[in-house]
Amino acid sequence: MVLFDIPDIRLFWSQDERFLSQFQENQVTTFKPFSKYPPCYKDVSFWLPPAFHENDLYEQIRNVGGDIVEDVRLIDEFQHPKTKKESQAYRITYRHMSRTLTDAEVDSMQLQVRENIRVELGCEVR
Repeated sequence: MVLFDIPDIRLFWSQDERFLSQFQENQVTTFKPFSKYPPCYKDVSFWLPPAFHENDLYEQIRNVGGDIVEDVRLIDEFQHPKTKKESQAYRITYRHMSRTLTDAEVDSMQLQVRENIRVELGCEVR
């Protein structure tokens, strides 16, 4: 426990992939804590503006959710056959480290994310 900085002995019996994937044979790795509370997934899709860059999107999402945003992942891409406009969809995983998030909290953050994407990045949110 001391060598890997693992705070709870019960983790040694865990089958959680977030725990198991942190360690490899013959390597000493410091344990990175993860939340035991459930995630909340929200999707956002939008038409891409001309100068879109994924990092700008991530920055806007992190500005709203901070450490509550655990992951942002591209889940779909689409090009309209007639207009050739491109659309992307992302799944945002919200999870608090010390408590369960309420639907109202996550919905509020998601509305702010959608607004920031529209205003700051010039995306047409779908």
